[in-house]
Amino acid sequence: MDRRIARTRNLLQEALLALAREKDLDAISIADITERATVNRSTFYQHYPDKDTLLADALDEQAAKAGAGVLDMEVKSEPQTLALLLRYVEHLADHASLYRKTLGPHGSPLATARLRRRIELIATLAIEAFGRGKVSGLPPEIAAAGITGALMGVLTAWLELDPMPAPEVAADWAWRAVGGPDSLSAVRFLPATGE
Repeated sequence: MDRRIARTRNLLQEALLALAREKDLDAISIADITERATVNRSTFYQHYPDKDTLLADALDEQAAKAGAGVLDMEVKSEPQTLALLLRYVEHLADHASLYRKTLGPHGSPLATARLRRRIELIATLAIEAFGRGKVSGLPPEIAAAGITGALMGVLTAWLELDPMPAPEVAADWAWRAVGGPDSLSAVRFLPATGE
């Protein structure tokens, strides 16, 4: 991607994320975003069709920066999958207020769908790597959808708790909800890359 395009998109993403820390997503306008990013409205529309797509891209970029991106990931073991899950839950915790807004009733359907796809990809990779879900006789894509629903439910409920338990607790709950081992101890000994 051209550096100028990447720079402009980064400005727009950072502007939206900063605004989302200050007010509800519904209250943020394109004008607010462009003013904060110091670009004009036509520049916004050259890069994004709407605020929802901008938010989804901004969250994807933040997840990748946190080491919780899954596009180039290979899963070879349950501990490696759990390590990725823990990194992603830590990312959610770092941006808890924004994810509460994003996943809430007035949130972003596109960002929620992307989060669901990210979790489904992790589940699919795990099923392919070590057969989780095949035991029940379900087709892999159905097993992945079921695992995704359970994980989304656990993580969304965890984000709403006050006080919110530590990410390790939420990752453990999520792991148990999909039939993983009863302990996070295996992941604590993995290198930071999860390999």
